[in-house]
Amino acid sequence: MPSLIHDIRLQVEAAITAGLGPELRGVDPLLRPAADAKFGDYQANVAMSLGKQLGRKPREVAEAIKAQLDLSGFFEHVEVAGPGFINLTLASRSLGDAVAAMAADAQLGVEQRPRTQRVVVDYSSPNVAKQMHVGHLRSTIIGDAIARVLAFHGDTVIRQNHVGDWGTQFGMLIENLIDEGFEPGGAFDPAELTRLYQAAKKRFDDDANFTERARQRVVKLQAGDAATVKLWQALVDASRQYFQAIYARLDVLLTDDDIRGESFYNDRLPAVVERLVNEQHAIEDAGALVVYPEGFTDRDGHALGMIVRKSDGGYLYATTDLAAAMFRVQELKADRVIYVIGVPQRQHFEMFSTTLRQAGWIDETVRLDFVGFGSVLGADRKMFKTRSGDTVRLADLISEAEQRALQIVTEKNPDMPAADQRHIAHVVGVGALKYADLSSDRIKDYTFDWDRMLAFDGNTAPYLQNAYVRIQSIFRKAPPPEVSEGSVSGDTASGGSGGSGGVIIADPAERTLALKLLQFPGVVDAVVDSLEPHRLCTYLYELAQAFHAFYEKCPVLNADDDATRRSRLSLCDVTASTLKTGLGLLGIGVVEQM
Repeated sequence: MPSLIHDIRLQVEAAITAGLGPELRGVDPLLRPAADAKFGDYQANVAMSLGKQLGRKPREVAEAIKAQLDLSGFFEHVEVAGPGFINLTLASRSLGDAVAAMAADAQLGVEQRPRTQRVVVDYSSPNVAKQMHVGHLRSTIIGDAIARVLAFHGDTVIRQNHVGDWGTQFGMLIENLIDEGFEPGGAFDPAELTRLYQAAKKRFDDDANFTERARQRVVKLQAGDAATVKLWQALVDASRQYFQAIYARLDVLLTDDDIRGESFYNDRLPAVVERLVNEQHAIEDAGALVVYPEGFTDRDGHALGMIVRKSDGGYLYATTDLAAAMFRVQELKADRVIYVIGVPQRQHFEMFSTTLRQAGWIDETVRLDFVGFGSVLGADRKMFKTRSGDTVRLADLISEAEQRALQIVTEKNPDMPAADQRHIAHVVGVGALKYADLSSDRIKDYTFDWDRMLAFDGNTAPYLQNAYVRIQSIFRKAPPPEVSEGSVSGDTASGGSGGSGGVIIADPAERTLALKLLQFPGVVDAVVDSLEPHRLCTYLYELAQAFHAFYEKCPVLNADDDATRRSRLSLCDVTASTLKTGLGLLGIGVVEQM
């Protein structure tokens, strides 16, 4: 379904060609929502650029466009302001029609891409045989939200969980397992995985004999020694079960099928290095093979290199990343590859992506995106840790979110069945945890604050979820046949008694809510392009604010007449759908009551 902004654009584009000449067909009208209601609903800023292009005064150009705009139905008022801004006020009927159409559309006005892209999203990427901690939170939930938005927009999304399941650490882990007499077949619990890793690391650091045996064990692993591989596989399988348990608790869509760890690319690394050498992109330096991508220097101005094979023959992350990128483009047929990784990895990303371009292995038709994110900080503005100074385990963070939410839910509804309290606590607690992260500009650090994230006012998940709950309470009180969510929009969109698909825009609060609702498609488009989920969070918060203002100002069930009541129920209905859909794109659920 074309969105309202699409319809406005068509109107202004037609006015441009009618008023200024057919050669200007397709000129972008530079539309944006008005910053202040006193300037109308939307503003077209094209007159300034066209004035320069045509050698005419911008106000004169704007007046020529204005003269061609339809004031008999679509627009209620058009004025030229300042140097040539065209302020557009929509007719109430146009708004009502657009809201009714949005209510009847499963995509809520979001147009899917005319040509589906294949997009690989690389996110989460925990390490085998280690517990996930707060440092994995941001990559996991930012990546999940981006993947959801892209899929909703019509892209074919391929999730890739590039887990750390290869390297020197597995030599020490496996050697330690052998010394402890471990037999594959049993399951590890997360605490046992942590104990095993810590014990192996201590021995590796303190015991020279063990260190040498661990290094030899790595050689056996790389050579495919059956007994060594069996123990390695036991660690991988146990970790996969643990990862999936965390993802399930976080309502993250990653599955075992999305895991393609470092080990997957191991057999491809020699060919990557050989090709770099044969095509003269890599040179030997102190026994190692190094690539020097253009444009990178150290503090002293010397060329900055990226090692792809160490002097001892071992490979590094850069080699694996090059192999992974080639696999994603050549075999997964990706048009776009998105890397959700911490800001400190920016230079590494830029160096290996520049190498791919410089070598001609990936051309400009494939888009490579760095989705960087900052750190989670404690109240002291340092890295978020437990009181004892340990890294915060992700499982513990989820449990505390649920426990704190359960306390709030129990206090609000002490007579609610315990199972319902726990379900609501999960949805609210995990939603609060995720939203606090996603609502921040991802590139920045943010301070972790339980009280703020679980508050029922302000820009929080509970505030948005509560707005949804309030709408459901309206429907529960509404008399048949207006009792269920979806029934209202289904009825009014087909005609109704309001003259605009049943949606009447009369009160200023109705107008404000309608305009905010109709911005949803543009916000989704903006997130698709920018890969910044906080834009959607900000929109949903503003939508909830607009709804609460409407709810306080405009009686719904006690409206003056039947047509107004059904119209306002329609506004409630599409608001609920938009909140639910928008939160769902962030990976956050809703509940029917709190």
